[in-house]
Amino acid sequence: MKQPVPQKTLQENTLFGQGDVFVLFGELFGRGYATGLVNEAKAAGMTIIGITVGRRDETNALRKLTDEELATAEANLGGRIINVPLMAGFDLDAPEGGQTPTDLLAKLTVDSWQDDKLDFDHIETCRQIGQTRFKTALAEVMEQLDALIPDGKNVFFAHTMAGGIPKAKVFLVIANRIYKGRGARHMSSQALIDSDLGKLILQNFDEVSANTFGYLLEASSKIRARVEASGAEVRYTAYGYHGTSVLIEGDYKWQTYTNYTQGYAKMRLEDFAKAAWDKGIKATVFNCPEIRTNSSDVFAGLELSLLPLLDALRHEQGGAFADAVWAECQELLKDGVALEDLLQKVRDFQAHPDMQPYYDFEAWPMPNSPGQAEQTIGTSQDIVNLHKDLKVLVSDALSHHVLNATGKMIFGAASDPEGPVVWLNHDIVAKRLIKDNA
Repeated sequence: MKQPVPQKTLQENTLFGQGDVFVLFGELFGRGYATGLVNEAKAAGMTIIGITVGRRDETNALRKLTDEELATAEANLGGRIINVPLMAGFDLDAPEGGQTPTDLLAKLTVDSWQDDKLDFDHIETCRQIGQTRFKTALAEVMEQLDALIPDGKNVFFAHTMAGGIPKAKVFLVIANRIYKGRGARHMSSQALIDSDLGKLILQNFDEVSANTFGYLLEASSKIRARVEASGAEVRYTAYGYHGTSVLIEGDYKWQTYTNYTQGYAKMRLEDFAKAAWDKGIKATVFNCPEIRTNSSDVFAGLELSLLPLLDALRHEQGGAFADAVWAECQELLKDGVALEDLLQKVRDFQAHPDMQPYYDFEAWPMPNSPGQAEQTIGTSQDIVNLHKDLKVLVSDALSHHVLNATGKMIFGAASDPEGPVVWLNHDIVAKRLIKDNA
């Protein structure tokens, strides 16, 4: 894509209601974007059905949830879970008695990983085994799901699968330096991409974050045909990330967190939505703003893309609600520190010469650089240190607001989606929050 396509209007749900079916294609864990969407489906009176990724036993074999685990997961979801393990990715798959891709990584060390070579013929065998495993389980899930969806009821498939980092000790060290290292501890993200380790990780990202959307679209075709033949409609959504337009020097401008290694998989996810849309299937990837979640906390500086929402709330004439959010966030800062001081640090960061190359949308995802890392990580640490409690941050408060807003925006837009890929930028997020809190 040459330019991001913004969501232009605040849409309200006009399609889904009591007795319609919401399918969460991904397990609900902790804090994250899926929570807001599930809450909207519940509020509309929809029947909630989820899946599970399963669990690994002591030998790393994939298994169903136990009765106790299933009860806990269903209580967390607020609906029924089809207890067939749908663990995406192939990092723990292998021929009988053979090594998994994760096993192959055991020989890598912090000193050798850039030069170590992996057996990609064997990795391809593992990938095909993992793909077959997933598709076989998915067919069983769809068969059970088909029996749970009555004719004449609309269906909302929400894809939330993401990730794919193999559990390798060496990668934990590398990731810490790439995403949190500055000065002498800085490490090039491009070095990871160019290595065999990086190539494996990118393949697994594709399998988990993107290919699963394609598998879902294909495997649910029978359900889709039956539902549509009965006069009802089917929608598909997926969570993407491809930067966000935020207020910079008074105007909304696209920016991104760097380095977002999963970006290649997120673009592939977009391609699946475009291909489905061309076939007349209403599938949309919503590229969401940066927030702090369980999985995003590894990315130091991610919150620098979120904090400008405070300015957006006032820019969009947020009135009393904007004042209330500002007051809420001001309370989290140390005595004598103004929220404006925090925002000035963000503005200085945005304007810094080292950050200017990273406003190039078509070059995304760009590798990190020593200067960029210094600005991103340094500014992040400076801002964290302005807080009373280092574990209760302004970015946490804003993340909660964004999560609620995007859930309502995606649920509303799914009734009549504007296209296969749209960006939920800070202007429309602010407008949603202001309208909902008027």
